[in-house]
Amino acid sequence: MKLKFYNTLGRQIQDFIPLVPPEVGLYTCGPTVYNFAHIGNLRTYIFEDLLRRTLEYAGYSVRHIMNVTDVGHLTDDADEGEDKMVKSSREEGRSVWDIAKFYTEAFFKDTDRLNILRPHTACAATDHIQEMIDLIRRIEENGFTYSSGGNLYFSIDACNDYGKLALLDREGLRAGARIDVDGMKRNPHDFVLWFTNSKFTHQAMMWDSPWGRGYPGWHVECSAMSMKYLGEQFDIHCGGVDHIPVHHTNEIAQSEAATGKKPWVRYWLHGEFLLMNTEKMAKSAHNFITLDSLTDEGFSPLDYRYFCLGAHYRRELVFSREALEGARIARNNLVERVQRLREAAEPVDEKDLSEKGSAYLQAFREHLAEDLGVTRSLADLWSLLKDPELPEGDKLTLLLDMDKIFGLKLAETGKETGEVSEDILDLIKRREEARKNRDFTEADRLRDQLDQLGIVLEDTPAGTRWKRKV
Repeated sequence: MKLKFYNTLGRQIQDFIPLVPPEVGLYTCGPTVYNFAHIGNLRTYIFEDLLRRTLEYAGYSVRHIMNVTDVGHLTDDADEGEDKMVKSSREEGRSVWDIAKFYTEAFFKDTDRLNILRPHTACAATDHIQEMIDLIRRIEENGFTYSSGGNLYFSIDACNDYGKLALLDREGLRAGARIDVDGMKRNPHDFVLWFTNSKFTHQAMMWDSPWGRGYPGWHVECSAMSMKYLGEQFDIHCGGVDHIPVHHTNEIAQSEAATGKKPWVRYWLHGEFLLMNTEKMAKSAHNFITLDSLTDEGFSPLDYRYFCLGAHYRRELVFSREALEGARIARNNLVERVQRLREAAEPVDEKDLSEKGSAYLQAFREHLAEDLGVTRSLADLWSLLKDPELPEGDKLTLLLDMDKIFGLKLAETGKETGEVSEDILDLIKRREEARKNRDFTEADRLRDQLDQLGIVLEDTPAGTRWKRKV
């Protein structure tokens, strides 16, 4: 497969050519572990999982690194506010270390339930302070820094191509800047490499450094840790679109300042927002939903994963319960179809696919290779399922192959039992509970949903019985 990706650096679709094929270095911006991840955050991690699965499906050997931010991320990305970890510690009455441990574990619990592949290395910022200090020293030695008020700043005026990722207007940056943001900065868009206690006297996490006792700025951690594990040049860096104008822009500036202006990352891929009521989902806006809140409502984490497959990663996606309910119905329908195929046929080898089956597989791969065209690839899946002329063995083979990308655990369907899936059993149980609670509207809704999935219910004095439609 010849892959193409939309590179934010240049704003165009480009052929993917790794530095050292078949190896691929992939760095993804990870969580700041001061609160639960919301489903908008998780959409980005699903996109990055689809990317990694696609790279591996295409035959590349991926080295995936992700940071865990447990220090230095202020409530404002432009060096203002207070450390998010400290703020959460104060509000919850626990130490910053306990906060970091708790929310890191919660994050990986969420990603595991969404069937997101874990990074090969998840590196905590607090475990790499020395690497950050060493990198800052290199930046300083190359003439890109200045000290002011006890803090060490990166001077964007020393960087001729600052803002190339975000296509920032350098003159506009200075002309339109707010001069009251940080009086210690020469340029309001300069950023801190190392904070000292001159600015934050009650910071809980502090280390000794050549610039005084303090802690690193948020941006420097990704540069230091990616270089440690992937080298000074690597292939792909990912994150959300909100990282483009500040965080990723500053990462590029400081990294290339340290290494002598060698191109740091070749391909930048960014995922769009999940919206609620046309606004970005964000913890700061108090309009966020966690994965636990969805499961409490009876949704499976994989329902949400399927929902995210419904929009290209570079398109905004509007969340609603109605849309998620539609995704649940579609996914359960898919699971049931796979169950029936398993009962009726065995998968065939790819080389034994019919001519029509091979054509479906080729279309799927072509759509996938064009900048992760997962929505079109998902349409290919449903087309082959509904094709009466395609042998059932072909259908099963193709479904299981495609799910290497979709990550819906279709290969696990029907492995242990000839009965229906756990999702269907859960719907039956919920419908029975609705009847007991005399919530007949909900009970009827669930009966109709199960009917669409090919399950017929019979209410008896001993409870609800079910059978498949003949």
